[in-house]
Amino acid sequence: MISTPLLDKIDSPDDIRRLHMSQLPQLAEELRAFLLHSVSKTGGHFASNLGAVELTIALHYVYKTPQDHLVWDVGHQSYPHKILTGRKQLMHTMRQYGGLSGFPKLSESEYDAFGVGHSSTSIGAALGMAVADKLQFKPNRSVAIIGDGAMTGGQAFEALNNAGDMDVDLLVILNDNEMSISPNVGALPKYLATNPLHEVKDIVRSIKYKSERVLGLVPGALDVAHRVENKIKGLIEESTTSTLSLFDNFGFAYTGPVDGHDVIQLVEVLQEIRNRKGPQFLHIMTKKGQGYELAENDPVAFHAVSAFDPAQGLIKPASATAVTYTQVFGQWIIDQAAADKNLLAITPAMREGSGLVEFAQCYPDRYFDVGIAEQHAVTFAAGLACEHMKPVVAIYSTFLQRAYDQLIHDVALQNLPVLFAIDRGGLVGADGPTHAGVYDLSYLRCVPNMVIAVPSDERECRLLLSSCYQLNQPAAVRYPRGVGTGVAAGTDLDTVEIGKGLIRRKGKDIALVAFGSMVQPALAAAEAIDATVADMRFVKPVDKTLLLQLANEHKYLVTLEENSIVGGAGSAVLEVLAQSNINIPVLVLGIPDKVTEHGDTGLLHEQLGLSSAKIHQQIQDWLEEQSQC
Repeated sequence: MISTPLLDKIDSPDDIRRLHMSQLPQLAEELRAFLLHSVSKTGGHFASNLGAVELTIALHYVYKTPQDHLVWDVGHQSYPHKILTGRKQLMHTMRQYGGLSGFPKLSESEYDAFGVGHSSTSIGAALGMAVADKLQFKPNRSVAIIGDGAMTGGQAFEALNNAGDMDVDLLVILNDNEMSISPNVGALPKYLATNPLHEVKDIVRSIKYKSERVLGLVPGALDVAHRVENKIKGLIEESTTSTLSLFDNFGFAYTGPVDGHDVIQLVEVLQEIRNRKGPQFLHIMTKKGQGYELAENDPVAFHAVSAFDPAQGLIKPASATAVTYTQVFGQWIIDQAAADKNLLAITPAMREGSGLVEFAQCYPDRYFDVGIAEQHAVTFAAGLACEHMKPVVAIYSTFLQRAYDQLIHDVALQNLPVLFAIDRGGLVGADGPTHAGVYDLSYLRCVPNMVIAVPSDERECRLLLSSCYQLNQPAAVRYPRGVGTGVAAGTDLDTVEIGKGLIRRKGKDIALVAFGSMVQPALAAAEAIDATVADMRFVKPVDKTLLLQLANEHKYLVTLEENSIVGGAGSAVLEVLAQSNINIPVLVLGIPDKVTEHGDTGLLHEQLGLSSAKIHQQIQDWLEEQSQC
């Protein structure tokens, strides 16, 4: 067990504020040790949390939370905040069903000022809180904590532009660690990287830590060394404040850069800033994975982790026979690019998650990471398509929501051939509702010119990607997170007819009309009730001929989708039946009209009635109701 005597006394930020400032470095050391111990047991976001320890302590030490509002952008770095705000004893439940959320959540704690999960929202939310406090004559302060990766998002600059012209007491803290999930791209990170502190911060820190053991043996030598260190920092800050004028031009009073791992200095700076009026901007420098060498050396691998042994670090799992849908896409796009020189790949800062690492290596001139800027990614793709290129936008379902206007206005209305490879369709497990892709079939289905394909296994994923890529119109192939069924995806670029489904199993009386990831549980459920199973393949255009055939040959229809039942694939089936004046009992199964939870995906499927056993049970209950009508 780890020893954290000071941290054990912290039940709320009030306890932190009772400490003497000289005790804060010890608290930071214990908090970092507890983080390592805790996350290694549960898994979760890791490197970013290690980098935010000192900042979190300093914020709660200076600001009167929860009256003062701390808004964490994205929330990957919120674990220290949770630990210090009364949730330390619940950290063993992190990201588990019924346990702590992996992100700040309004309903979880009064200290979570704003629910987050997507990037670049903190400044706008904190500005809204600051304005509300001003209008209500409250003396509270609002703080937005945003990383340099999230700062590349356009929404962050929209909020900066708005806030800089307002008389509000708002502090924006830029936590600059030169990383988002992957290394940052774009002009802004390069601009921030020009300040000299980036070049010397590791040298200064190395001198400090490596020399303390030696100089501590010489009377007075350590004090001299610390004064020299502070003088170097001061000279750097003087030389860089004038060069980093970007945020001053937005109407913010700029302070920095400041060492984000010097908790005493952070407290002193924050105490001064809290007493200032108007928009303030504090630029701090941190290291992702700080304090755990393995994470410092590989912050991408340690961004989000499963349970691991801290002494050994991450161990690559043994190769499995079943590949992930992401890997199927990653291999397909390389093969398709070899066949078509006009193919280009675009990702909004999700190279690893979307399976584009190898493509980026094979085709660097045809790979574009546009940063955390989903709206721009889609409009950029539209511009490419206008000039006869074939862009493929690799994006998570939940993040495509952020570019919905661009999808409609810039792509669909102009009928441009942009292929959306939509990963994480359906439930995603521990990341919870902010990352669940349970609305895409609904929000895509109403868009004109859009083709929507939903593969049921690895082979189908490759077939439908090839088929939709060949179209001269917008198309989306939506697939789930994780491994497939074990079916070999193949290596060819074969295609199938657009809008045509197929029968996977012949049965009697009941037809299960399944879409995408629900085909496999439908097949399992069908065995117990001898039902027909149709793999529809396409949500739009839906196969009307097959649906009418199923309706004519069966007494009951059941639709299954891993999407909201409001406006989703089941709705498409009902529309076809209504338009054809066919009156047949239909049971629509999918995600209920409520916010989903976080937790193990299998457990969530069970809770929502989408496991094969629950599907069988719901059908049996429904048939009993039908027999009584």
